[in-house]
Amino acid sequence: MKSEWNLDILYKGLEDPAYEKDVAAFQLACDSLHDLIAKAADMPLKERIEALLTCMENQRRLNSRLSGYLHLRLSTNAQDGKIMSEQNRLSRMSSACAADQTAARRILGDIPDVDALAEESDLVSEYSSFLKRTKEDCSYLLSDEAEAMASAMDMTGGSAWGQLQSYLTSTLKVDYDGGQVTLSQIRNLAYSPDPAVRKAAYEAELASYEKIQDSVAFSLNNLKNQVSMLCEKRGYGSALALSLKQARMSRQTLDAMMEAITEYLPVFVKYFRKKGELLGHTDGLPWYDLFAPLGKSDKIYSLEECRDYLLTCFGTFTPQMSDLMQEAFDHEWIDFYPRDGKRGGAFCSGLTDYRQSRILTNYDGSFSAVDTLAHELGHAFHNRQMENERLMNRNSPMPVAETASTFNEVFLGAYAMKQASSREERLALLENDLREKSQCVVDIYSRYLFESAVFEQSRKKFLMAGDLKQLMLDAQEKAYGAGLAADCRHPYMWICKSHYYRSGLSFYNFPYAFGNLFAQGLYTLYCKEGDAFIPRYKEMLRTTSVHTIEEDGALLGIDLTKKEFWEDSLKSIAAEIEEFCAL
Repeated sequence: MKSEWNLDILYKGLEDPAYEKDVAAFQLACDSLHDLIAKAADMPLKERIEALLTCMENQRRLNSRLSGYLHLRLSTNAQDGKIMSEQNRLSRMSSACAADQTAARRILGDIPDVDALAEESDLVSEYSSFLKRTKEDCSYLLSDEAEAMASAMDMTGGSAWGQLQSYLTSTLKVDYDGGQVTLSQIRNLAYSPDPAVRKAAYEAELASYEKIQDSVAFSLNNLKNQVSMLCEKRGYGSALALSLKQARMSRQTLDAMMEAITEYLPVFVKYFRKKGELLGHTDGLPWYDLFAPLGKSDKIYSLEECRDYLLTCFGTFTPQMSDLMQEAFDHEWIDFYPRDGKRGGAFCSGLTDYRQSRILTNYDGSFSAVDTLAHELGHAFHNRQMENERLMNRNSPMPVAETASTFNEVFLGAYAMKQASSREERLALLENDLREKSQCVVDIYSRYLFESAVFEQSRKKFLMAGDLKQLMLDAQEKAYGAGLAADCRHPYMWICKSHYYRSGLSFYNFPYAFGNLFAQGLYTLYCKEGDAFIPRYKEMLRTTSVHTIEEDGALLGIDLTKKEFWEDSLKSIAAEIEEFCAL
């Protein structure tokens, strides 16, 4: 089994004739859109809208293929200058047609009655939800000239600041044990069974951030100020309001979830303190032991063992899931191991035109790494459910985009617990599960608090690295409370998390809490309904691109605006914490 992904289905390299052919085709698509807009007013409504949708689809398909390829290449080698140059070239081309894209959206937003036109056109009918959202979004657009300027400025503004953070963290050298390692490698040592290694790695990690803290602080301040300025100009009111709109999620749902989380924080404190006691700490858990394994968890899974375990586990759910996983392993969808220049963390990128996905991980053989891979393969399963949808209908909002991935984690955890043959093994698996869930609930809550504070305060003053460190510590105090040792937290979590550095997507945090708790509820439904749940689940995943969050819940009989649903999900985690403490 190969340990690196294969991108040949897209392009065999920048020298591949197909690459330049698609670049030329993308430019032609941009020119075609420009010409179409110029004559749109003289076209009958049905012909005008169908022509625009077809042209926009073609442009989106080419741009997604090109930009997706460059993103994948750069994610495994942040120092590839040629790829960076090509990325800038494509960004310039996209920015050049931003005014036309805005004009096209305005034309689509001017449809008098989408439902009436849908009765005349199959294409419009398929895109009716997309067109209704476009109509609503048009009320937030600036002038065509201003939108074009904002897009062009983002290249050297927000997007560039985000690229700087990615470059600095991907190339950062960490001094450790007489040598140098990458940031991903040092962060992976947080899972080491050796407490001395965990502590030394934590100290080396924090020391390394001092080399880049000022540069990344500049990135975060300028990026967030750009977002705030544009939100104000466009009339959203705040970055959070925009994020909720992008998520198709009501503030009522967010508040219900956050209120439930806040009430259950003391339950998580109990888990953190119990884990701290087991590791010999009396005043809460120090950060360097937050991810420490407990019980007999020293098994290292080879790639073949990881594959076989996942196939066996998810074969008990549905053959469609295990078949997809087999395909991912067999056909080089996955880039497994950390290496110099490769970005940290993990992600899944859909290549739905090819019925495939590509997955990046920093695999270390631990059960946690197997769990991460199951998470990303859940994204691939979600992508597969949307393969037959129209291209511009394939973008699910972030909260439900994390549902299939987190459901896989919940399913894997439950399966592993059933297979456990000893108390020590059960303790190790239960701790791994709680470790991940506490990250998705408690740490995500701290990140939500931190980003809220950054948006609020960065409008009043420039937040130096020291300010950002204090805001992060304040957020961790509110979220973790007495669960964490007061003198050993992580003031630099704002540097290593790329989620803060996307100019087009703020609050890339609460969707993880939503996905985790929603998945908990869905797993409970699965346990009640058995195989009858699976087609309903797949249909919900398929329609996430056209539904609101609340409509997704209603499809399965769930009212997400009520705190009771979130409390029920948190109660199941609380029961696990009680079992953990008893073990």
